[in-house]
Amino acid sequence: MNKEAGQQPTMQLIGIEKTYGQGDSTLTVLKDADLTLKSGEMVALVAPSGTGKSTLLHIAGLLEKPTSGEVYVGGAACHKLDDKALTGMRRTEIGIVYQFHHLLPEFTAIENIAMPQLIRGFNKSEASKRAQVLLEYLHIDHRGSHRPAELSGGEQQRVAIARAVANSPKILLADEPTGNLDPKTSDYVFDALSQLVKASGLSALVATHNLDLASRMDRMITIRDQHIAPL
Repeated sequence: MNKEAGQQPTMQLIGIEKTYGQGDSTLTVLKDADLTLKSGEMVALVAPSGTGKSTLLHIAGLLEKPTSGEVYVGGAACHKLDDKALTGMRRTEIGIVYQFHHLLPEFTAIENIAMPQLIRGFNKSEASKRAQVLLEYLHIDHRGSHRPAELSGGEQQRVAIARAVANSPKILLADEPTGNLDPKTSDYVFDALSQLVKASGLSALVATHNLDLASRMDRMITIRDQHIAPL
């Protein structure tokens, strides 16, 4: 895999600190943490539970504000944005995939993928057409009319990935996206995700405990002593 993927930063975390109050004491989860993601790059985040991995993903996803430091998305500083502006940034610039697919059970695969596009303002025809293209790219276009309960675990996750990138974000954050899958299905979903990242120029930060998958990404990072460090 090309280790010199992309040159333009799509996201930068600079001097990130995150603390939580615990009674009279303070818990520091992240301290002076820096991270740069580039276009077309997949970065594996490998860290034990309790080290701040989820906090880092939440800050990168603009779901939680750092105590200090700055998050830049496409060169734009985010720390002083209000909730409406942050919501707009998440809607257009960031896609998120979780360990569980969180698909809406009463809607088909195509409808699930079209939903964020409709919220953004696309009409139903445009949204459905792009949903179908994404399903074709992920090799599950024949399952577009099926509801989540009728799909396998790997198919559900591929639909979740398609939904996350439906609005053409610059950044994809994935939290254990293959954690609920068997090894063979994990490989298939990872390969589909990797191809999508490279073809679209996305930046992807993927939290995983699977060292085999992590080693196939462009680089690996961890959280050590509250700092982001190479692995």
